[in-house]
Amino acid sequence: MSQRFVRILRLTAVLDRIGVSKSTLDRLISRGQFPPPIRLAPRCIGWDEAQVDAWLVAKVGAPR
Repeated sequence: MSQRFVRILRLTAVLDRIGVSKSTLDRLISRGQFPPPIRLAPRCIGWDEAQVDAWLVAKVGAPR
């Protein structure tokens, strides 16, 4: 059986990768247009790198 290791991206890495501001990211999440964060600790969140990359691929392929 193969295991998939999840790489977690922190907020600043996600913002740099997708090129939006924190307020835009918050809006995308609240509208269900971006993967929700994973709560790592009471004051620590992150995102699954594979989900962020899949979102980017879908955005690049989407008609404008």
